[in-house]
Amino acid sequence: MSLQATFADFSVDPARLSNAVVRHDRAEFGGSHLTLGAGATVTLDFEVADPEDIPEATLTVTALVSRLGSAPGHAPIDVLIQGEALAENLTVPGGGDLPQDNVFAVPAGMLKPGTNTLEIRASAEARSTLRLYRITLDSIDERGASERALAALAARNSVFAYRTELRAAHDSSATSWQEAPRLVFHLDRDEHSLPAQLGWRGEDGTESAISFQSNMSDFHGCHRTADGTAYEYRGRLTGGWSFPEGLEETSAAGLHRFRTEEGHGGGWHSSHELRVLVDDGVAPVERVTWRDQRGNSGVVMLQTVPGEAATDARVADVEASDEFEEVGETADNLLNGSRSKWLAHDDAPQLHFTLAHSAVVTSYTLMSANDSPDRDPRDWTLEGSYDGRTWTRLDSRAGETFNSRFETREFRLRAPASGYRHYRLDITRNSGAIETQLARVRFVEGAVGRAFTGYYQRHNEGPIGYRGTPVPTPAPASAPLAIPAPLLAADLEAAVQSLTDTAQTLAALASRLRDS
Repeated sequence: MSLQATFADFSVDPARLSNAVVRHDRAEFGGSHLTLGAGATVTLDFEVADPEDIPEATLTVTALVSRLGSAPGHAPIDVLIQGEALAENLTVPGGGDLPQDNVFAVPAGMLKPGTNTLEIRASAEARSTLRLYRITLDSIDERGASERALAALAARNSVFAYRTELRAAHDSSATSWQEAPRLVFHLDRDEHSLPAQLGWRGEDGTESAISFQSNMSDFHGCHRTADGTAYEYRGRLTGGWSFPEGLEETSAAGLHRFRTEEGHGGGWHSSHELRVLVDDGVAPVERVTWRDQRGNSGVVMLQTVPGEAATDARVADVEASDEFEEVGETADNLLNGSRSKWLAHDDAPQLHFTLAHSAVVTSYTLMSANDSPDRDPRDWTLEGSYDGRTWTRLDSRAGETFNSRFETREFRLRAPASGYRHYRLDITRNSGAIETQLARVRFVEGAVGRAFTGYYQRHNEGPIGYRGTPVPTPAPASAPLAIPAPLLAADLEAAVQSLTDTAQTLAALASRLRDS
């Protein structure tokens, strides 16, 4: 092959390169592209074995020009090969909204054996910036080879993270875009194909549908909130990784793994494992739809099924409407497992808990503190929230009492809470004191899992049934019971005191026996 697939993909840092060495001056990585200011240059060196075998080459430069307020930007470029102009003072079309493919025919006479040099120069008269996303170069006889090679390389990554923005529907102002939560997704059924389109519905009723650039650098789409308000939705790639890299704990908790079956020929047949994660920073998903770049598509609708044993949900943060900081009786003590406590100078305080990840809570426990039973909570409500702003009542209690100090009571929810990440305990009355206290609060994740039903459709074929059940999680190795150090120390001190009292009693008894 006289000209290998040649590309430079600037949507990631470092850039993905094939048959290319890149240098640049006064350009910098902008998160999903190279940003070129006035007078900046990008130079790409590539190898050609024998230009006589190349009747013509196709050069594609994918770029956009940033806007100047509400007006199109101005950042013309020159494109040169071996220092000879292929295009001069070219204005990239598009108005600064989406990257554009600018395609050039490269005559064979401009190529030479060995190292060739392509240079892109931003005009010194530029008044806005040029965003350079990628460069591809192919022989006309191997049209699209670089795009295919780049897609295959990019497909090694299946975990993607995007910085996102929302703008009210029908608002065309460039300044109306507002920052939105980060989007992390991973969808893999072992077909090594990147998604072209993705849609999902959250358990809170929100819906989103997006379409990607072929190199995954950007997406554009729409979003609807639970109250029906519609928004334009867009995102820029901030990272791509192979599974399971790039999954933070908050995102990994939303990952679903399924053993799958496909329905055709009158029966069900085992298929590849499916992994699905869509974390948009709002609510867990209940439905996901997709189409990949090969034209295959599918839909999965999640459903709750019996799962593994119940476990404690990990609380990442707790805030209280009031706490006794001067003596260390703060809300953090509710999480550490010791016999320290939280005390509020209020007979009706609130506690706001943020879990490390969304959890389906089936019960919660409260532990009374060390003294003053009249400080015990008596009436309260528990509420859950996806975003920490909109709350749903989950449980309400009145007239509750604790029979002893450091007593733990469990309260079951009538229906398992949806996958909320925020929980608010609103204590509306205590047992008569002007202060309120607790020693510990914990939340119990229910014994539930996720299965799905849906369909799958391969390119140019009819739809078939598609269903899945959770992949079993290996049971953790048994470990010794861990006792928090402060609690262990307190118990040992109590044991020592008890032994001392017993010894004193026995000594007194022995003295009386000697005297009798």
